[in-house]
Amino acid sequence: MHQVSTIATISTPLGVGAIGIVRMTGPEAISICAQVFRSASGSPLDRAATHSLCHGAVQDPASGNLVDEVLVGIMRAPRTYTREDIVEVNCHGGPVVQQKVLSLFLERGARLASPGEFTRRAFLNGRIDLAQAESVVQIISAKTEAGLRVALAQLDGSLSGEIGELRQAILLEMAAMEADIDFSDEDIEELDRDQTGERLEQIRSRLEELIDSAFVGRVLSQGVRTAIVGKPNVGKSSLLNSLLMRERAIVTEIPGTTRDTIEEIINVKGIPLQLIDTAGLRPATDEVEQVGVERSRRAMREADLILCLFDGSEPEDDHDRALLTSLPKDRAIFVINKCDRFRGQSPRFNRGLLPSEPVIISALTRQGLNQLKEKITGAVLGGSLPPLEGPIVTHERHRLLLEGARDSLGRACQGLRVGLGEELIAEELRAALAALGEITGEEIADDLLETIFREFCIGK
Repeated sequence: MHQVSTIATISTPLGVGAIGIVRMTGPEAISICAQVFRSASGSPLDRAATHSLCHGAVQDPASGNLVDEVLVGIMRAPRTYTREDIVEVNCHGGPVVQQKVLSLFLERGARLASPGEFTRRAFLNGRIDLAQAESVVQIISAKTEAGLRVALAQLDGSLSGEIGELRQAILLEMAAMEADIDFSDEDIEELDRDQTGERLEQIRSRLEELIDSAFVGRVLSQGVRTAIVGKPNVGKSSLLNSLLMRERAIVTEIPGTTRDTIEEIINVKGIPLQLIDTAGLRPATDEVEQVGVERSRRAMREADLILCLFDGSEPEDDHDRALLTSLPKDRAIFVINKCDRFRGQSPRFNRGLLPSEPVIISALTRQGLNQLKEKITGAVLGGSLPPLEGPIVTHERHRLLLEGARDSLGRACQGLRVGLGEELIAEELRAALAALGEITGEEIADDLLETIFREFCIGK
C-alpha cells in the first residue's frame, strides 16, 4: 500500500513582510510540528482542538535556540483543504525565519512540496474536481473583480455542475443505445433514432453555449493584449501614462524616446487590458531603434486590440499612410491625439483617410479618455460586460475538450440521420464522455495532471 508522505513549504511570497506562513499537510504534520513547537500555555500541540490557533515559539531541538514566536493553526482531517491534517505556522515574514522553520520540518521527515501539490491532494482526495482545482490559479491571478467572480463561481462548481449534467445526459442516451445493441433480438422497444438525434442535438447546443462563453472567459482571466502604435512623438507614452494615471513611460518632445515595448495592466470597465506601449514606427536610424521597431511590429501582429494613434495637430505624412497600409484594421481603434492644440479648430490630420470614425483625445489633459474607454469596451465585448451568472469557460484546455465533445456529438447525430450502425455511434458518445471527463478529472492521465499542477505556485 502506498504510504502518503507529509509535505511542507513556505506559502507566502518571497521577500520581507509582516507575516510569513509555513504550511504542512499529511499524516505526520501535527506530530512533526509538535517536535519543534513549545506552547505558551504548556499544552501539547498534538492535543490541540481542530481549527484552533496555538500561541508559542518554535525552537531548534538540536541547539535549544529560539527560532521565532509564532501562532500555529491546527486543522484536522477531513475538514481541511486537502482532507488531511494541516499545520500552518504563522511566523514573522523574514525569509531567514521562514526558511529555518521549514528546514526544521524537513529534517524531521516532511518532504518539500512541489508546485500545486496541496491543491492536487485536494483533488486526489475528492474534495474538489479538476475544474475546481484549476480555478484556484485564476483566483490568485485575477486582474479584475469580474474575473475574480468568474473564478470563484468555478471553484464553487458552476462549470463542474454543468459538465456533470451534460455527461449524465449523454450516458442515458448511450445506455439506451447499448441496450438496443445487446438485446436487439429480444422483445424490447426499438431505439427511436429521430428522438435520440433530437436529444443529442440539444446537448450539443448546450456545449456550443459553453464554447461561446470562452471568449469572455479568456478576456476576464488573461486580459486583452492591447498595442498602442503610431509614428514617433504622436503621444503613445503619454496615452499609456494617462490610462494608468501615473508616470510609467518617459515622455519628451524628442521623437523616438521609447526604444522598447513597455507593458502594464489596466482595468477598463471590468475588462483587464494588457497595454503595450511600442516604439515609434518609422525607418530606424540605428540598430537599437531597429530592434525596437521590429518589436513594435510584432506586438501589433500579436495584439487582440490595437490603439492606432495619430497627431491631430499636424497633417498626415508618409509614415501615417504606411502605418494605415500595414495595420490589421479589423482589430484597430483609431485615435487622433493632441486636441488640446487645436484651439477650437478641426484636426489638421485628414480623418477621411481612416476606415472608421476616430476618437479624438488629449493624452496630456485626459480629454476624450472616457469616450476612448467606451470604444474599447464596445470593441471587446459589444459595449458592456455580459452577465456572469452562468458557467463561463476560462481555460483553453476546457474549450478544446468541449469542442471535441461537440464534434463527437455532431458525428453521432449525422450517423443517426444517415443510418450508421449503432456501435459506431456509441463510440462517438464514448469519445464525448471522455472529453468531458477530462475537464472535471473523471478521466485524466497522470502526465496531464503533472502538467496542470505545474502551473500552480509553491504552497497552494
